[in-house]
Amino acid sequence: MPILYHNPAAPINRWKTLRNVIEWGGEGGLGMKVLITGGAGFIGGNFVRHQLEHRPEDSFVCLDALTYAGNLSSLEEAMRRPNFRFVRGDISDRDAVGRLFSQERPDALVNFAAESHVDRSIGDPALFLRTNAVGAQVLLDACRAHGARFLQISTDEVYGDLPLEGDSAFTEGSPLRPSSPYSASKASADLLALAYFRTYGLPVTVARASNNFGPWQFPEKLIPKLIARALQNRPLPLYGHGGHVRDWLYVGDCVRALDEILRRGQPGEVYNVGGGNPRANLDVARAVLRALERPESLIAFVPDRPGHDARYALDCAKIRRELGWVPEISFEDGIESTVRWYVDHRAWWTKTPGL
Repeated sequence: MPILYHNPAAPINRWKTLRNVIEWGGEGGLGMKVLITGGAGFIGGNFVRHQLEHRPEDSFVCLDALTYAGNLSSLEEAMRRPNFRFVRGDISDRDAVGRLFSQERPDALVNFAAESHVDRSIGDPALFLRTNAVGAQVLLDACRAHGARFLQISTDEVYGDLPLEGDSAFTEGSPLRPSSPYSASKASADLLALAYFRTYGLPVTVARASNNFGPWQFPEKLIPKLIARALQNRPLPLYGHGGHVRDWLYVGDCVRALDEILRRGQPGEVYNVGGGNPRANLDVARAVLRALERPESLIAFVPDRPGHDARYALDCAKIRRELGWVPEISFEDGIESTVRWYVDHRAWWTKTPGL
């Protein structure tokens, strides 16, 4: 298999050609082919729907292993589109990934595929390293061999946490100090991707997003879990005293940002993507209960988990300045829309064990 980018000058020339396809493909009728890994998951599925609606000139291939959090029902409409194809597979399977690249020859890859739940990573770190770090390396090698751009979808958790007091925020230049096996595995993938840019000239960008919420999120995550349990009048468990703070980003805003980064982001750069909606977990629970007209007596405090980060916050001046992206959905509007979706889709989340 030929290896591109072995010459330090080659990746720059290749990137200029690819960038023309990405930025002006629709207007010029060229289009591009995008491989989306983890596209049956929460953010990945929302990204697929956004791309099919707003980038009809492009074609898309989704690779997903369909583990517990992946759900093909989220892609039912996509499956009916002639410019979309789904393939079941594991990103850490080097042979399968190589065959798929040879068949499809994608222009770009967006890597959503990940094990993503902190609690699960504490119980099984090896699984997270295999998928999130080794899997990313397999994809990077495939992109290098076939001349595809690589967008790594990461998390604000790679920075570690901030004190509860104050209004400091992480910039793209902040040091990486992950606290959990999950965030450490994601930081590993970020560093690998940036190393492939530095060493091989592979056109790589990294997006570090804050806590997403919205429709189709697997209900082990905080907001859908709170909604589902409140709808069943069951206790809403919060770690500690509910004071941990996260920056909440509506998924529709997130996928718009990722589209901008994919098509106009500079190679070798990292972009923070935050919602500017800091909320303590206790306040999030109260917002859900208000939206559902349920009593706050449902809130139940439970012992804190090991290494629980206190606060996350992102400085997003760079993406605003360079790509013109700003979030549009307020936390309150996002919660109202998300609650309504889970009320209307009970049949989907009631199948989840252990809620």
